[in-house]
Amino acid sequence: MQAELITPKVSQQPNFFASLRYDLNSALERDPAARTKFEIMLLYPGLHAIWVHRITHWLWMKDFKLVARWLSQLARGITGIEIHPGANIGQGLFIDHGMGVVIGETAIVGNDVTLYHGVTLGGTSLNKGKRHPTIGDRVTIGAGAKVLGNITIGADSRIGANAVVVKSVPENSVVVGVPGQIIKRTRAHHAGDAPDLNHTSMPDVFAVAIKELLARVDDLESHVAGHEHPNHVHLPHGEEAWEGSDFAI
Repeated sequence: MQAELITPKVSQQPNFFASLRYDLNSALERDPAARTKFEIMLLYPGLHAIWVHRITHWLWMKDFKLVARWLSQLARGITGIEIHPGANIGQGLFIDHGMGVVIGETAIVGNDVTLYHGVTLGGTSLNKGKRHPTIGDRVTIGAGAKVLGNITIGADSRIGANAVVVKSVPENSVVVGVPGQIIKRTRAHHAGDAPDLNHTSMPDVFAVAIKELLARVDDLESHVAGHEHPNHVHLPHGEEAWEGSDFAI
């Protein structure tokens, strides 16, 4: 499902400065450690990287590509965040901490998106066409997550920390694991809701699958043996027991 995205119009001065103010307010809204706008302007590398990108993208679109790449690499050295000048980034992108974030040339990032450190929006093709992800509005991508290829992450979705996403994701989804497993939200998130920063609140899909398999095995054993078995994990006992083992199933 293609998310509706708004590409920033940095070529027009009023919109350019409006984008800068919007980015600043977004950082203040989404970081509880932020105290004042002046502090954010002075000390937040994520904001600095985005602001430099507003300039480099304008240069890129005006065909000053070498200068744009030079400035983007300069920003990378200062902030630890690499954003290719060709990437289209909407208003209100907030990069928290930011070290190690990489956004590729043909990536499209919607409005009010939140990225944590170590996030990669990368490509998987040698073709020069669209090869990086499209990120919908109000998406949150947790620390260390990798979103790879020409795929779409639907609006209001949440990508768990260290997830590896290689397939498109519908709107209002939660993605966890390697490779990323898509889970539909029980409570939808919409425009106007508070920013969804709960990127650590993720279901354990593997634990659920194991529990379902164990329940199925118990049902089959009951059917074959003609009597019920307790629904639990069969752990070794006595000398076969694993000393100090901790089971959380």
